Amino acid sequence: MKYPYGISDFKKINTKNYFYCDRTDKIPLLENTKSQLFIRPRRFGKSLLLSMLENYYDVAKKDEFEAIFGDLKIGKNPTELRNSYFILRFDFSCVDPTGSAEDVKRALFNHINGCIEGFYAFYKYKGYELPQIKVNYDDALYSLKSLVSASRMTPYPVYLLIDEYDNFANTVMMGVQSPEGRYKALVHEEGPLRTFFKAVKASTSGSMFDRVFITGVSPVVMSDITSGYNIAKNIYFEPEFNDLCGFKQNEIENVLKDIVDKCGFEKEKAREAASLIQTYYNGYTFSHTADEQIYNPTLCLYFFKQFEKRCSYPRKMLDSNLAVDEAKLEYIAQIPRGRDLLINLVQKDQDVVISDIEDRFGLKDMLTDKSRDNTFLVSFLYYFGVLTIAGDT
Repeated sequence: MKYPYGISDFKKINTKNYFYCDRTDKIPLLENTKSQLFIRPRRFGKSLLLSMLENYYDVAKKDEFEAIFGDLKIGKNPTELRNSYFILRFDFSCVDPTGSAEDVKRALFNHINGCIEGFYAFYKYKGYELPQIKVNYDDALYSLKSLVSASRMTPYPVYLLIDEYDNFANTVMMGVQSPEGRYKALVHEEGPLRTFFKAVKASTSGSMFDRVFITGVSPVVMSDITSGYNIAKNIYFEPEFNDLCGFKQNEIENVLKDIVDKCGFEKEKAREAASLIQTYYNGYTFSHTADEQIYNPTLCLYFFKQFEKRCSYPRKMLDSNLAVDEAKLEYIAQIPRGRDLLINLVQKDQDVVISDIEDRFGLKDMLTDKSRDNTFLVSFLYYFGVLTIAGDT
């Protein structure tokens, strides 16, 4: 079997016969809300999710629909909106977070402008009549407004996809170069990230953008720019989206049975492998009412690939690409009461009890967290995949 380890190109996965757990039946549910914020830990399949939406809604890929989606759940019962949008996609993990606040602003604007230029070139190449989009290299927000104006002259609305919206801002926040000051310069007052989302909000409130889907790791950055952009619905705790990304237990077991059969092992080996995955990778629960745990797909694909190739378990069970980011733990340790929290988690291996997971909190809330149960710090660790929901008391 071909495992798409490190691949987030939905078209490639489904036309080149890679392993894929079908989540396309979630598309009609996602259509119920026009602007959404979806949060999951690192390397949890968020980019593949956006690629799925891109391939499904892109008007330029109408002739490829059957090849990409024909054998999937949505292919048998597509919605009316399929292949009816221009797609504009940003990936903020591509924004260089180093240097001064002005350097980061320039990197952000360069990325936005580059994506806008790519948008124009792609649709012109595909034969769509678009008025010229004016790109201003000193002011990407002007370029964005020009794209919106040009798109209004066509029959097609724009679907805006933003991947890793908080990636570079999180790096700045937890960096070593005067992080708090540089971070505030990005998200507060007239900072570039805040003004960018203001522009997105203004475009969404009018006739463009028609739809927006945003992914990220935590709500911290969005909370800090909330007055700039407050119309995205948080869907990351909704039970129907618990398995929108990641693998379910039965999906893992089915793959392991195939590998065990191919390697000529006894059936008991599949149960042993599943137990090993549960021990090392555990699972996440992303809703208080969800009835099953979801496993990190990158870790599982790493295990599947190694197990099938050598018919033996990986010598290193933890993929080095997914090791807990030391910078994040060091950052938490520097926050008042943060070090004690981490020590208790590591040494005592006890459950952490808080009143609730916060879905809106900013940097200031974390730095001044005086709650008895460290609500904001614990919530931060939950979003970054260090903790998960064990249940309600």
